Amino acid sequence: MNPLQLFSDYMKVTGAPSLEDPQGPDPKLTGKRLGVVNSGSWINLFSSYFGKKMLPGVKILNAGNEAVQLNFMNAYHIGKACPPQVNIDLFTQYAEQLYKLYQVDAILISCSTMNRAYGQVSEHMRQFDVPVIQIDEAMMEEAVNTNGKILVVATHGPTVKSTQDLLLETAGRLVKQVDFAGATVEEAFELLSAGNIKAHNEVIADAIRQATAKEKIDIVVLAQMSMSVFTFSYPDAEAEFGVKVLNSGETGFARAGEVLRLRH
Repeated sequence: MNPLQLFSDYMKVTGAPSLEDPQGPDPKLTGKRLGVVNSGSWINLFSSYFGKKMLPGVKILNAGNEAVQLNFMNAYHIGKACPPQVNIDLFTQYAEQLYKLYQVDAILISCSTMNRAYGQVSEHMRQFDVPVIQIDEAMMEEAVNTNGKILVVATHGPTVKSTQDLLLETAGRLVKQVDFAGATVEEAFELLSAGNIKAHNEVIADAIRQATAKEKIDIVVLAQMSMSVFTFSYPDAEAEFGVKVLNSGETGFARAGEVLRLRH
């Protein structure tokens, strides 16, 4: 590892705090502020990268710490409610702090496991007239509207139930029947943690290939934002696998852009 290159590249993505607004091509996004509530500080890099890629001109403000993720991981492993209520309460506090500190125009919940916090956070932020977006919402809507078999790929055990619950809730809200299969490849999360992004992506690719070889899959959903790095290896996944592969790093921030364009 070259630390000089590492820190140089990192700062190119995150930058240092500045009161100046970033510049982008869309005047409806210029000057807008998006607060992103993460389940760990490590995911801030992902939020900053995909946020700036999808929403040039928007200032991205991250909040979150590893204790949130460690707490729901522990709850999952000992069989308690996941995510714990204290995590949901903390997400509500983070959202309020982002607004009170720097008047964000919208809040994005970036963690799939913590999508259970959406209702409470959204209700709490209504008093400030700040909309809340769940990062998987747009992805789930597109998958459900496909009207075919959905493959949900996850790399982190605690995420699976929250993701499946959201998929079923989305189908109910859209009054659609949903048919889905799941694949959990925790090896990929371990590879991601070790910094082996290429191998992480190949494990996910293998899961998609195995599933599509066994049955007809109409669309694939990658359950966590961290899995959005899959696009670095497979920028045209549909050409590679014969099926569209959705990731929330792109669809979630695109939905946030739709919301921000309506804010004044």
